[in-house]
Amino acid sequence: MLHKAVQVRLYPSKDQEILLAQTFGCARWWWNYALNKSIEVYKETGKGLGQVALNALLPKLKKAEDTLWLANCYSQVLQATTLNLTTAYKNFFEKRAGFPKFKSKHGKQSIQYPQNVKIVDGNIKMPGNIGIVKAKIHRAVEGKIKTVTVSKTPSGKYLASILIEREGENPTTVSEGNIYGIDLGIKHFAVVADGKKVSKYDNPRHLAKHEKNLKRKQKKLAHKQKGSKSRQKYRKVVAKVYERISNSRQDFLHKLSHKLVSDSQVVIIENLHVKGMVRNHKLAKAISDCGWGTFTNFLAYKLERKGAKLVEIDRWFPSSKLCSNCFCQASEMPLDVREWTCHHCGTRHDRDGNAATNIRAEGLRMLKTDGSAVSAVGGEVRPSWGRKSVLRHSPVITEAPALCVVLQVSGE
Repeated sequence: MLHKAVQVRLYPSKDQEILLAQTFGCARWWWNYALNKSIEVYKETGKGLGQVALNALLPKLKKAEDTLWLANCYSQVLQATTLNLTTAYKNFFEKRAGFPKFKSKHGKQSIQYPQNVKIVDGNIKMPGNIGIVKAKIHRAVEGKIKTVTVSKTPSGKYLASILIEREGENPTTVSEGNIYGIDLGIKHFAVVADGKKVSKYDNPRHLAKHEKNLKRKQKKLAHKQKGSKSRQKYRKVVAKVYERISNSRQDFLHKLSHKLVSDSQVVIIENLHVKGMVRNHKLAKAISDCGWGTFTNFLAYKLERKGAKLVEIDRWFPSSKLCSNCFCQASEMPLDVREWTCHHCGTRHDRDGNAATNIRAEGLRMLKTDGSAVSAVGGEVRPSWGRKSVLRHSPVITEAPALCVVLQVSGE
């Protein structure tokens, strides 16, 4: 089974907006109540509340005098909220995410319908009393609809993310195409080495382009009286600027990831510790604006869908300090050094281009030590006298030079 998500724009009527607002409010209240209850129980007993235990609280709440309004909410929306909360708890305890947070009525609102959503004449029919909502479906929804997440952005737009399940074979492993080594940075968003040449893609600096406009509108918002209708309206004005920045960033990341994936069989990147890097207050804004984590996610799912492979090398690999010609390692390499000369062989290096070349070579070595047969341009991937491998494998000499890499799963 293959899964795919399609996001569409919704245009609810005034009455439907009221009903959606009520549903958003019920789901938000239940999330906060269930989260608070789980925290209290954990403090008392040392054990949390599971999905079944939390759902068992709903019938009593729907009959209680103070929360009778909860009965008007579609029951499966509340049960989906419970599932999302327990999943968030599980991710926290398994150290995949932070602790679940309480939700606010300010900002993005969302609800999830796990079933009974249909496409009717190009519009979306939702269960309960909402009915058919006008939608702009820009691509065909082919397959079985699993879940639909309806959200309202801070700028006031309504969106529906439709998860589709359809039958299909898993993509075959790609055996032709380029192997890219990518060094992510700030001045140049991505420096890409393919074994023959190095290409540089400049950082669009999305936030910097809108920063002056954003500051001006944020200043106006700060002068509005709290709780006033004027402030509420101007919040949307500021939210639209943030939305424009986010959309332009997403567009750039999608286009670049698509360009790299379309003609590649392997993409090799560094496993960057972005959370630690943003602690540098001088670079935090610039690093956050890049969206390296989102770019990596885009590469991962697009390569998987194609049948290609993403390789992440260790974050401590000295890609910038290592000479790509003789593999000698420099002792120090401050950030302001953009070009340097190897003290051993005298080769002049561009810092980022050299790093991308080393990342590609290290990724090839990792592929070979994992059992994949690799044939690529570049000669010896890592000499025996050079830096010791992170994985402590012996260096391997590549086969005869070729323009691409042929990956074969061992044993086939």
